[in-house]
Amino acid sequence: MFPLLLEPEELYARLGESSLLVVDLSGPGVQRIGHIPGAVHLDYSVLLASQRPIGRRLPDEGQLSQALSSVALTPHMHVVAYDDEGGGKAGRLLWTLDVIGHRRFALLNGGIHAWANEGYPLETSIVRRSPSRYEAICTEHGYADKDYILRNLDNPDVVLLDTRTSEEFDGIARYATRAGHIPGAVNMDWVLAMDRNRNLRLKPKPELRALLEQRGVTTEREVIVYCQTHHRSSHTYVVLKVLDYPRVRGYAGGWSEWGNLPDTPIE
Repeated sequence: MFPLLLEPEELYARLGESSLLVVDLSGPGVQRIGHIPGAVHLDYSVLLASQRPIGRRLPDEGQLSQALSSVALTPHMHVVAYDDEGGGKAGRLLWTLDVIGHRRFALLNGGIHAWANEGYPLETSIVRRSPSRYEAICTEHGYADKDYILRNLDNPDVVLLDTRTSEEFDGIARYATRAGHIPGAVNMDWVLAMDRNRNLRLKPKPELRALLEQRGVTTEREVIVYCQTHHRSSHTYVVLKVLDYPRVRGYAGGWSEWGNLPDTPIE
């Protein structure tokens, strides 16, 4: 088994294991320059379903099955995901796996930044595997939609964690018809979880817990994370899992849905 948060040295020691699937969600240009040996590339867009102006919802089971089969995933494999931008894209893959019940996954701490900057090997040849026949079945685990949030707006046992910038949260920056945030939500910009002095690794657990608890995000409450399109908040979803928060959900519609609807309440 692998820990949920995997360090580069731990991954390096286990490269080549038959039950390991390393998935690179970096941009195609970065992947061609250099990627972890044996890593298969997955285009981030295949994990998304968009219906403008609402973007980045969870795709249907057919699209997910095709996407995961394309990287030769099988039920027994342990997925280690990474990207080139701090873990948002990798986090979205891991959240998706959690929703469909594939719990064998890990986030590479620091992604390609930590791997490359600390001297671990890279390869440039494109890795291709024969497709598998993976069947994705969506569940309610880890998943929240607009109706679920509306039902729980006044539930003191539930806290909404908005991982956008403070300008987006306060309605100064607008990327939807309406600006602001979901009533009662608290704000923690997703980048606050990253340590820029350690190649974008997560900050130490005590620091992360303090950041969350001072905002009322405690382990006793269910946490629903969201951003604009559940990209940044997917990273925060993984952070909460690393910290052993027992009840976490991601709102894939995010502000691109909530802020573009005419009748959803906002602050």
